[in-house]
Amino acid sequence: MKMCVRAWVSVVLAGLVAGVAGAQVQGGMASAQSATTTPGVKVGQAAQPAVAGLMPTADDLLRGGYGPYRANNDLLFYHLTLRVDPVAKTIAGTNVVRFRMLEDGRKIQLELTPALTLESIKFEGKDLRYTREERTLFVEFPRLLKRGEVDEVAVAYSGQPVTQGRFGCFSFDKDKEGKPWITTACEGDGASVWWPNKDQWRDEPQDGMEIDVAVPDGLMDVSNGRFVASRDLGDGYTQWQWRVHYPINNYDVALNIGEYQHWDGVHVNKDSGEKTTLDYYALPEDLAKAKVQFAQVPEMLDAYEHYFGEYPFDKDGYKLIEVPYAGMEHQTAVAYGNHFENGYYGRDWTGVGISPKFDFIIIHESGHEWFGNSITAADKSDMWIHEGWTTYMEGLYVEYRWDKTDGIKYLNGLKPKIRNRQAIITARGTNTEPTEDQYFKDALMLNTLRSVIDDDAKWFADIHEFYQHFKYQNIMTEDVVAWWNERTGMDLTPFFSEYLRHAAIPVLELRFDRAKGTVAYRWNADEADFAMPIKMGERGHLTLVKPVTMEWQTMPWTKDPDTLDVPVDLYYVGEKTVEEKP
Repeated sequence: MKMCVRAWVSVVLAGLVAGVAGAQVQGGMASAQSATTTPGVKVGQAAQPAVAGLMPTADDLLRGGYGPYRANNDLLFYHLTLRVDPVAKTIAGTNVVRFRMLEDGRKIQLELTPALTLESIKFEGKDLRYTREERTLFVEFPRLLKRGEVDEVAVAYSGQPVTQGRFGCFSFDKDKEGKPWITTACEGDGASVWWPNKDQWRDEPQDGMEIDVAVPDGLMDVSNGRFVASRDLGDGYTQWQWRVHYPINNYDVALNIGEYQHWDGVHVNKDSGEKTTLDYYALPEDLAKAKVQFAQVPEMLDAYEHYFGEYPFDKDGYKLIEVPYAGMEHQTAVAYGNHFENGYYGRDWTGVGISPKFDFIIIHESGHEWFGNSITAADKSDMWIHEGWTTYMEGLYVEYRWDKTDGIKYLNGLKPKIRNRQAIITARGTNTEPTEDQYFKDALMLNTLRSVIDDDAKWFADIHEFYQHFKYQNIMTEDVVAWWNERTGMDLTPFFSEYLRHAAIPVLELRFDRAKGTVAYRWNADEADFAMPIKMGERGHLTLVKPVTMEWQTMPWTKDPDTLDVPVDLYYVGEKTVEEKP
């Protein structure tokens, strides 16, 4: 049965009412723009704080859902051509969208903010009709497009982008010398705030993208992919051409326009010998500082390639680009604004004396090349796949550079940042990001999984194969869980559900019986089948036990209860003595 889009949105909204009520039990439903790509920013600097009971808007449902006019086609390629006027603070351009029909149809769905003027949508040289709902465009074709057919539409547009969100989305700034410095960063607000596209996470252009940006002479644009050429247009503008050779998610597409100074290098993979080109861009006044700070890149690549395999985008290379905001994981064009200091803006990020040894933004945002860019969540609801894994990678980087003890210490320093007020995974199809717990709680969840595996050689082989299995794919939590279940031979579904689908963490309850010389133990968890094995006892002589939920088991314990150790640095759990018998 086919359903009109308005009816589809109404049905989804109605279905969410009960979901919001349920979410309020866990502390409220997240705002559609609540989380931040680089964590730790005060409310007011972020897009919007989470608001208890907030319903998604019609725009959220149109952008977040994968309705019939998205599902009927598969993206193949974008060709974005843009002209940027720093004086008028305007843009004008065209995006050619190439797609393959997955079923017969006469309509597709694209997005462009109504704040920009839609000049035309052309197909086979003729203007197409379209209808608009919020920023969504329903593009109508004059004939039936057949399944398997490859087609293109050219969307021409212009206007003055609206600065919004945490990092401005499209910002016309100036450097210290008063020269134009123009950047984009729009993960939370959506790429369609400055260019027309299929603005969702599930479908990426499988053949990549071409980006051609014209800027005034004397300025440079640095975008994603491999630099192709610069061309003098003869009218005071130079066009900078870039070619992306891999699928790319919409919010990763970036412009960085300024009087950039460029230097380069090459990184060689220690195992394969594969070479990755390194290109660095900084403003003239920051060049000396940047050359010193950006020297951390090769060892960062060594660490991540050691654990997960080769850098994912060798055809395009790795770029690190100075920007006027904290940072963002733009694919092959990593944005950097950490003031050329170690830590996070010079602060000890985890408070345990380790993060001042390295530049947090270089390490975190570059880690997203593996998780977020190569492996991408198919819905914002499952964004922990980006942020939880990348935050865990910070701990692996520390372990690679120093040792396991420091890696575990670094990760445990994240605990004060966790709120545990609502579940990580949000309502699907609603354009709703998880809270910031997705960074810290899920990094500690993965550290816990390492302890459950309880074999470091196996763990490192597992995470390497996990990444290799899913690279260049858009996945959901169910894909993650199924893979780990098969890989380990364990039923880890309750484990993942406990940490991702409930607000509270599992609590190990203990009951000591001095007369019998025993300690009883059980899990208090939201998942009825949660039965995670855990070690406890004397530090250095821990015993592996297998508690289940709400049913007591016992083990001998004749020593003082205060001497029983539960290594909560290895397992992210609570611990509680509920009864103590004399």
